[in-house]
Amino acid sequence: MAVLDQLTSQQAIDLENKYGAHNYHPLPVVLSRGEGVYVWDVEGKKYYDFLSAYSAVNQGHCHPKIVGAMTNQAQTLTLTSRAFYNDMLGKYEKFATEYFGFDKLLPMNTGAEAVETALKLCRKWAYEVKGIDENEAEIVVCENNFHGRTTTIISFSNDPVARKNFGPYTKGFIKIEYDNLNALEDALQNNPNVAGFLVEPIQGEAGVYVPSEDYLTKAKAICEKYNVLFIADEVQTGIARTGRLLATCGNCDCTDKNCSSEPEVKPDVLILGKALSGGAYPVSAVLANDNIMNVIKPGNHGSTFGGNPIAAAVAIAALEVVRDEKLAENAFELGNLFRSELNKYIETSSIVNLVRGKGLLNAIVINDDEESETAWNICLKLRDNGLLAKPTHGNIIRFAPPLVITKEQLLDCVSIITKTLKEFED
Repeated sequence: MAVLDQLTSQQAIDLENKYGAHNYHPLPVVLSRGEGVYVWDVEGKKYYDFLSAYSAVNQGHCHPKIVGAMTNQAQTLTLTSRAFYNDMLGKYEKFATEYFGFDKLLPMNTGAEAVETALKLCRKWAYEVKGIDENEAEIVVCENNFHGRTTTIISFSNDPVARKNFGPYTKGFIKIEYDNLNALEDALQNNPNVAGFLVEPIQGEAGVYVPSEDYLTKAKAICEKYNVLFIADEVQTGIARTGRLLATCGNCDCTDKNCSSEPEVKPDVLILGKALSGGAYPVSAVLANDNIMNVIKPGNHGSTFGGNPIAAAVAIAALEVVRDEKLAENAFELGNLFRSELNKYIETSSIVNLVRGKGLLNAIVINDDEESETAWNICLKLRDNGLLAKPTHGNIIRFAPPLVITKEQLLDCVSIITKTLKEFED
């Protein structure tokens, strides 16, 4: 078979199964094209994308401004490494730090790399600024977290699939219950070696768990009380997904209507990825102010591709799209509409227990246990009906369309979802 031969869906699936590592369990659909909120499979069937590559494609598939920035830069200069300066990185760093309200940016490529970077930054700050004895620093994390799958990160995961048979595990982490301020206070007040608190503003992979309204605000205050860095992993929740520029609100430029019920929480360390490039290129970043970031010196950390010219050009364009097309505002309004419409259905449903989320990061909980196939089968039927979504944790289905979706498209998707769910009602 020639590389450029047109494949059927089954041929493409067979190739992956034979020649690829089986580290994913994809929904059986083979995509070959995307535009805006839509994707098409190799046979030409059109679908609504309700996963957005786990919120990487917030700006919609193949946004012309982002693709244009990528292709234009690719024809000029792609990679220099950090052995030399390039003429795009400084522009990107200035743009992004002003955009989010921080002094410094450390560029990386993937979300997991950015989390690892933040952990290293926190530890170095602990020894050189806070004064913790070397190799004694600890970082508090939350149960049911998802920050990636590197060896260090899975060391503080409680997902058996991600952890089993990958030890020995890295020490230096304390796990507490999510959305439990008492547990956080206990962990910090009794341990002077705690350097940071790493938290997702919403636990996406765990099933779109939204914490109590005052959780982040009070958690940040507790961290300040004990001189502990508040580290926000906004790889999935950031870049307008939850109806604000950041789920922590940060240097948010949304309207007062969006933010009035929740005060600003400014992380000490902000972790971004995914939609930082609009899904066009691997781009991630860690942002912090000088009093934290200045502990990083030449040779302490780096990446051959981190901060390359294409990544810089793409990230600037991606952030401009979010701002200029008011995607946070759109996510806020349509997220409220989505949950309102789903709740109307849930009132009389026997198959769905609830819908939860914020902005256009939402999930429905299926009335079945995690080991059942019900949610998977619902997703297969959604696919047949023209909408792509994926279960998480067995009985939860996450819904996260591109933020460029219109009200008419959203209501059409609600119709597809409710029509599909009716097929599974008792």
